[in-house]
Amino acid sequence: MRVLIIGCGYVGSPLGTELARLGHEVFGLTRSGETSATLQANGIQPLVADITCRSDLDKLSLPFDWIVNAVSSNKGGVEDYRGIYLDGLRNVLQWLEASPPKKFVHISSTSVYGQTDGTLVKESSPTLPRGELGQILVAAERLLQDAIGAKKFPAVILRAAGIYGPGRGHLFLQYLKDEARIPGRGERLLNMIHRDDLATSVSVALKSGRPGEVYNACDDEPVPMIHFFRWLSETLGKNMPPFVREDEAAPRKRALTQKKVSNRKLRMELGCSLRYPTFRQGYTAEIQRLQDAREI
Repeated sequence: MRVLIIGCGYVGSPLGTELARLGHEVFGLTRSGETSATLQANGIQPLVADITCRSDLDKLSLPFDWIVNAVSSNKGGVEDYRGIYLDGLRNVLQWLEASPPKKFVHISSTSVYGQTDGTLVKESSPTLPRGELGQILVAAERLLQDAIGAKKFPAVILRAAGIYGPGRGHLFLQYLKDEARIPGRGERLLNMIHRDDLATSVSVALKSGRPGEVYNACDDEPVPMIHFFRWLSETLGKNMPPFVREDEAAPRKRALTQKKVSNRKLRMELGCSLRYPTFRQGYTAEIQRLQDAREI
């Protein structure tokens, strides 16, 4: 297959490396050429373009058999989110009108779920986030759903939970720097997925995902924050973070939710097998990596 990965960064790069290893012709689209040498070394042909600029896309050669939209906002604000996730996607869909792919996988987020009562959410659950960033992601999904319905565009949506892995994991990194705090009683539920398992989920969705379907990409175990920190404390032999009042916790870009995200559809319908089914396996590997590198 001729594959294009839009946003060939933290998730897209290992995905592209694996697809190239399997014999696919893989192109990685980034906004700058800084990573070109690294991508080439991993069998990925680099392309430089900004999807928020429609004319940039017109310079790229179509068609592609598979396309993955794995863009990142680089921790920008609301306008950056809107430009990349919504306006950028609109540009991509317009660009592809003349030559649509056989499969298009869009990585969204479980932050589209706004539930706050701790219930189990699945793909059919309401998507009514309170925060503006979540609302932008919902609007992007609707843009895709409209294209699926009106033009039979072959898109699959993956809603990714909190991504962690090598060098990534906000609460974990805070804990290592002794900056972590536990708000309230630490009951907030964390839904996570290891970067490598997300890449695997995308690969499986490219092969077997049904156009028009949505799949939650998360691990098997939503975990209360206090249990997460207790495990880290016992594993690393460090003290637990201090408790603070809810209103003393660090501000967040996304509205707080309380939910358990189900991955049953990903597991059962797509047969996706996770290398790190819970945070314990994933963070054990990351801790070992850091210890081998003498970083902790």
